[in-house]
Amino acid sequence: MSNWTSLWYVWLLLLTVFLLLLCGITASCIKFWCRKKRHPSDLPVITIDGESTAHSTVT
Repeated sequence: MSNWTSLWYVWLLLLTVFLLLLCGITASCIKFWCRKKRHPSDLPVITIDGESTAHSTVT
């Protein structure tokens, strides 16, 4: 029985480490998704600036 007790602590430690890694990966994905979601709103500004620069160069 003492072997099972020591294994129980090992499994608890592994489960804790796994949950911490899972939370970190989830937080990183949410942060990346929020940054990616905000990014398209910045693209039209960059595109408009590029077109206005090209237009001013042509004229």
